[in-house]
Amino acid sequence: MNVAHFRQMIKPWMLPISMAAGMVFHTAIEQVQFLAPYLIFVMLLITFCKVNPRELRFGRLSWSLLAVQMLGGVGVYFLLLPVAPELAQGTFICVFCPTATAAPVITGMLGGSVTKVAMYSIVSNVTVALTAPALFEYMGGESLGGSVSFAEGFATICLKVGPLIILPLLTAFVLRAVAPKAHHAIASHQSLSFYIWAVSLLIVVGRSVSFVMSEPAGAVPMMAAIAGASLAVCVIQFVVGRRIGRRYGDKVAGAQGLAQKNTVLAIWMALNFLNPISSVGPASYILWQNTINSAQIYFKTKKEAKQNAA
Repeated sequence: MNVAHFRQMIKPWMLPISMAAGMVFHTAIEQVQFLAPYLIFVMLLITFCKVNPRELRFGRLSWSLLAVQMLGGVGVYFLLLPVAPELAQGTFICVFCPTATAAPVITGMLGGSVTKVAMYSIVSNVTVALTAPALFEYMGGESLGGSVSFAEGFATICLKVGPLIILPLLTAFVLRAVAPKAHHAIASHQSLSFYIWAVSLLIVVGRSVSFVMSEPAGAVPMMAAIAGASLAVCVIQFVVGRRIGRRYGDKVAGAQGLAQKNTVLAIWMALNFLNPISSVGPASYILWQNTINSAQIYFKTKKEAKQNAA
């Protein structure tokens, strides 16, 4: 068995392996969690080197996905608020949360438009940065005890989101202009971004497991309800995003743009601006979205293998 065949065989299982390893070694992962932002930066730089700046346009697909993300998030919050504020917040953050920084990576693997998802990822994250402070003040003011002002929340979220999204994109564009050979070398190694994402996922899952295990036993029923609600909105967003994407000629970009969430940022926002138990929503969303992503990659890889064998 050569290296290429082994990589092709193990690729569909990389995400489940990363999630399982994160669960098992969650205590040790605390020591390396500082690496996550750097891994995400490198991963996005590789992906964005494939993006043509002239193709970055905010079209109807982005408008439609953004409407579902923002209105859908607020809608599920008010729908579930009479049931329990924690459930409402935990579900809200799973819809309102911006597109994952890794969404272009998975989109490219599935044959969708990296450029469209990269554009929507930027718009989605910037919109959340602009609207989150006011929404969090309304929803989570009591749990914060008034300790975070609008200006502080706005600045903190912008500083959290901006470097991870904007800097890799700008670096890719600068390399394209001043060092085309280096740019081409990076762009031609797109498969590396997948394995870097797998390592990043291991770290994020490990951190999430550590948090859940630190919660008291009495919180288990609410955490289970929040996890179940996050599964429901995850599936709904993949389905709705796929249908919107099909309408505009790219069902993969639509599904990944809407449903693949920046769960690292979502957990941080929930812990800092909402009732902390609401962070179980995005923590469990990690499992749901990457199970779906793993299945999609598995079936696509299997289909390609059959086509190559034919």
